[in-house]
Amino acid sequence: MDILLKKAAVARTVLNLWPPFWGSGIKITELSKDFSLCQVRLAFRWWNKNANRSQFGGAMFAMTDPIYPLMLMAILGNRYHIWDSEASIKFVTPGRGKVFAKFQLDKEFIETILVAVASGEKFEPEVATEVLGEKGKVVAVIKRKLYIRLKRQYRPELKQAA
Repeated sequence: MDILLKKAAVARTVLNLWPPFWGSGIKITELSKDFSLCQVRLAFRWWNKNANRSQFGGAMFAMTDPIYPLMLMAILGNRYHIWDSEASIKFVTPGRGKVFAKFQLDKEFIETILVAVASGEKFEPEVATEVLGEKGKVVAVIKRKLYIRLKRQYRPELKQAA
């Protein structure tokens, strides 16, 4: 996992070959070297259409699932537990072709995280991602609550107690 999180090109290749992504037609089309930007595309194939002949909502949900935690793991390093703790999806309009999502982490957000978790407490920020159709129209909005916390061995209160 460490090698995956050190080089963006390797991470992109591994994730594009990951069966849940590959099998669903999900592809990471861009991943910046510093992991602050990721763009994902979901193909429109017969196996990911729903009964209404539009994009299957589960595939759209899946295309956003691990992205923010993986970006943060690469940026913050292995001293932290980072995962999704909640998620919701709001469908706006049917996706009738390829759909796209862009994930971006700015320096202020990273600083907010570092300050919030420095004491060893958990931090649960919410992030939202718009899934866009080929013409740029919003197809869905996916909200996720992240769980971020220093791993036990790095928490200040435990170091003092030892």
